[in-house]
Amino acid sequence: MDSELSKQIEKLREEINYHDNLYYVLNKPKISDYEYDTLFNKLKELEAAHPELITTDSPTQRVSGKPIKSFNQIKHNTPMLSIDNTYNPEQLRGFDQRVRKQLKDEEIEYVVELKIDGLAISLTYQDSVLTQAATRGDGETGDDVTNNVRTIKSIPLRLNSKKMPPKFLEVRGEVYMPKKSFASLNQLRAEAGESLFANPRNAAAGSLKLLDPRITASRNLSFFAYSTAETIEDSQSHYQSLKRLKDFGLPINPHTEKVSDIEKVIEICNSWQTQRYELDYQIDGMVVKVNSFAQQEKLGTTARSPRWCISFKFPAEQATTVVESIDVQVGKTGALTPVANFKPVKLAGTVVKRASLHNFDEIRRLDVRVGDTVVIEKAGEIIPQVVRVVKDKRNIFTQEFEIPTKCPSCGGDVIKDQDEVSLRCNNDNCPAKLKEKLIYFVARNQMDIENLGPAVIGQLVDKGLVKNFADIYKLTLFDIINLDRIAQKSAENILEAIEKSKKRPLWRLICALGIRHVGAQNAEVLSNALGSLEAIMNATVEELEEIEQIGPIIAQSIVSFFNLEKNRKMIKEMLECGVTPTIEKKKHSDLLKDKVIVVTGTLENFTRESIKQIIKENGGKPSSSVSKKTDFVIAGKKAGSKLEKAKALGVKVVTEEEFENMINESTNISED
Repeated sequence: MDSELSKQIEKLREEINYHDNLYYVLNKPKISDYEYDTLFNKLKELEAAHPELITTDSPTQRVSGKPIKSFNQIKHNTPMLSIDNTYNPEQLRGFDQRVRKQLKDEEIEYVVELKIDGLAISLTYQDSVLTQAATRGDGETGDDVTNNVRTIKSIPLRLNSKKMPPKFLEVRGEVYMPKKSFASLNQLRAEAGESLFANPRNAAAGSLKLLDPRITASRNLSFFAYSTAETIEDSQSHYQSLKRLKDFGLPINPHTEKVSDIEKVIEICNSWQTQRYELDYQIDGMVVKVNSFAQQEKLGTTARSPRWCISFKFPAEQATTVVESIDVQVGKTGALTPVANFKPVKLAGTVVKRASLHNFDEIRRLDVRVGDTVVIEKAGEIIPQVVRVVKDKRNIFTQEFEIPTKCPSCGGDVIKDQDEVSLRCNNDNCPAKLKEKLIYFVARNQMDIENLGPAVIGQLVDKGLVKNFADIYKLTLFDIINLDRIAQKSAENILEAIEKSKKRPLWRLICALGIRHVGAQNAEVLSNALGSLEAIMNATVEELEEIEQIGPIIAQSIVSFFNLEKNRKMIKEMLECGVTPTIEKKKHSDLLKDKVIVVTGTLENFTRESIKQIIKENGGKPSSSVSKKTDFVIAGKKAGSKLEKAKALGVKVVTEEEFENMINESTNISED
């Protein structure tokens, strides 16, 4: 019996690993998410019933159950050397001349790779099983981040042993955060009142250095392998070695090229300076390597870098402008954020007028002042940021920016968080905090109260009509019609929208409350796990930590929020006003089974995440790019290149309304 059970479990693991490789490494999934989840859940059930059969390389063991206290240090068996940089074609030609001079009349091949802007990592496999992962550190010693790396789904916990990997294999590669994951993470952090990451590289590095692997798992990190510490048997060249790594099940960047002369290398490097914007991950240059291992050995290394490889760094697209003013914004959690307002300037295709300076430590580091000429660029080609001040152009009469000791909105005391660099207004009655909380509460992704915009909320707060969320539900027609520029019909529309919001799903209400560290994703997790507002309000830290994705910091934040009597009183008043949060029962169908669907343009009735969830619940596969394999495209307003490509390929296009009708009709049929 045990033997048969072990075989069954091992077969499930092999099947799941096979599909993980297809999905995360080769980008060629063969089964639907539902079919994958069925396999995974079956394995979980068998392992739960027979814990003695659980192994560290099982797909179910990717996320560690508990946070760790600190990172141990690991000494690399082979040092992780840095690479010398070049910045123009002439420097690449100089590299080629040095290589040819040392290798004399030998024929030379180069391998040209994308330089992924992430965090260098070393993976150790023994008997095909991942046993250790370490950051580069100082090149000699790095941090043991094994628990966090195990959560990255593109990194196999077990290599494909059928391809005969070495008994001991040390793989070098780059952990990175895809641009879409970066944008989603920053959106969630904004919703939760947390500071934003400046760029995908910082987000990846920060995620890998978290002490709680469960949080790392939610960050959707990815990985590309680019070399090994020791030469793989039967591989005489770097290019052959990469192919072997791919055979073992490791992800290799698909844009790697092998060429025979430096002019072709330069051509490839130049082409990627513009192509890079089409990638879903950030690159900051190219890496050029001599292909032959024998030639690499002849060329050798210096104390810090190999002589057989070099990187070609792309110049960042920058612009110069003038800081016209610096504002301090107060967020819904009271966080004070300095924002620089610029003389408008075009950068990377858009006009930039302002940029966050993130925090006051950053202002001091850059020494940004009103009137300064500054160089700006888009971090990760996404967020405008100040790179440096052109101090040669500084007026001698400019003054250092004064870090506020009082809230610019209410004059209340400002405190510094113990674990963060941000300053916060400590006044619970700060009108700026209240306005931001209310704007967030009524927003489309939360309680979705139409027509109750920032201007109306500002008046309601200034007139003392709304002092908390519950007061929204106490508003009368008389209250609203007496606001500036509000006609009776507009007032009636606002009241109608408030009434509709009373029956929003529970997760929306939890998200709308603005509990620190709790955005839409965690709110939905809480709602699904605990099932009622009362259960969430009364849950202990220990009970919350048992929920997947809810770590100790989030758990403590939730408990602290609901332990405050004023918050409990406010929620009680909301319920007395008729707020009745509902539990969404997800409706599943096979309507979209195995269909590949792309969403493009601006949506009116869905968020991107919610429409993707509906696609998955009905058996479909959301995709980010249009191809001949795409079954149909959902096109919102202002749909651009993806819509054009769909038309060119003859791919079916439906409107948001048509998609909604399709889903509703299917649901009604399945319920009947």
